[in-house]
Amino acid sequence: MSTPTNPAAPATTPPLAGLRVLDLATLFAGPLAATMLGDFGAEVVKVEHPRRPDPSRGHGPAKDGVGLWWKLLGRNKRTLTLDLSSPGGRDVLLRLAADTDVIIENFRPGTLERWGLGWEELRAVNPRLVLARVTGFGQTGPYAHRPGFGTLAEAMSGFAAVTGEPDGPPTLPPFGLADSIAALATAYAVMTALAGRDRTGDGQVVDMAIIEPILTVLGPQPLWYDQLGYVQPRTGNRSRNNAPRNTYRTADGHWVAVSTSAQSVAERVMRLVGRPELIEEPWFSAGSTRAEHADELDEAVGHWISRRTREEAVDAFEKAEAAIAPIHDVRDVMEDPQYRALGTITEVDDPELGPLRMQNVLFRLSGTPGAVRWAGRPHGADTEEILTGLGLSASAIAALRDEGAS
Repeated sequence: MSTPTNPAAPATTPPLAGLRVLDLATLFAGPLAATMLGDFGAEVVKVEHPRRPDPSRGHGPAKDGVGLWWKLLGRNKRTLTLDLSSPGGRDVLLRLAADTDVIIENFRPGTLERWGLGWEELRAVNPRLVLARVTGFGQTGPYAHRPGFGTLAEAMSGFAAVTGEPDGPPTLPPFGLADSIAALATAYAVMTALAGRDRTGDGQVVDMAIIEPILTVLGPQPLWYDQLGYVQPRTGNRSRNNAPRNTYRTADGHWVAVSTSAQSVAERVMRLVGRPELIEEPWFSAGSTRAEHADELDEAVGHWISRRTREEAVDAFEKAEAAIAPIHDVRDVMEDPQYRALGTITEVDDPELGPLRMQNVLFRLSGTPGAVRWAGRPHGADTEEILTGLGLSASAIAALRDEGAS
């Protein structure tokens, strides 16, 4: 089965062309990091167990028995089946590693070592290799051997503690937030390690704990606590740093979000909603003191918006140069003219399901853009081609299959 290509992909050579990546990871941070590298031209091989495919193939809705999440997560990857715990699988992995730039894995610490595929064995066949190890809690410490998922990171990092209404429970996101943040951090870490390799000639290990990147994006909470003993509380959609900042219901039953992080924007909003006298209040001159009067400000903004349709409210705010956005669900996202202008959603022709629309690559490069060349491939679709490319004969490949290694 040949690898499909997207005719809409740019003809220029992508910036990561020639970079070889082995994706040994599952659910979700490690594989998504590999996807991000593949989007910009890296040659990614997804390694899956012969009898236990990546769980993302069965996550969420499916069409005609084909998991749709995998189509996104597995895009721009070739697929290889390999049992790494078997002697034959270990040998093939080492042969692949000898000519690979990056390996991404998320097994519990010690698993690769138990299979004879630890850092020492991998470095012996390829001193320039970058090994990215993505786990819930990192490679060391008292929690290192615990099973780790993004949900636990959302809980431990402080994210859940500050999310939700003040009188409600801590709230978890309904999607893989910590995993996705860790994937971005892992892709960045890999590129940083490769830049280091360019100077030293040596590869290295990336130790990525999913509990850490989400803590970084939560802002200065540790600093506040260290210096002031301040613990950020749950405030719902409000902010302790500025007001008005909330979601408001329109006359036609939609919702919009308003932000006034800048003082000038806050003043424009109050003039727009017919309450310019509030601007003259002494407390209005700073975001933190405006936040102490959020009830009054929310009432003014909410009343004005409630008497207008979503379109009317957004148009009026835009003319006033005030910050507003409609609360979109995915149906709105797919039709939004700004997303259309940016090309945020791209269409890929898939051999299994036909035309698919999904998120495009993360950012636009003017000279060497990335592209979604194909969607997630069937389990093991490229196994024979990859093994043959390693120089294995037909009989050697058959022996691997008889062993259950591939």
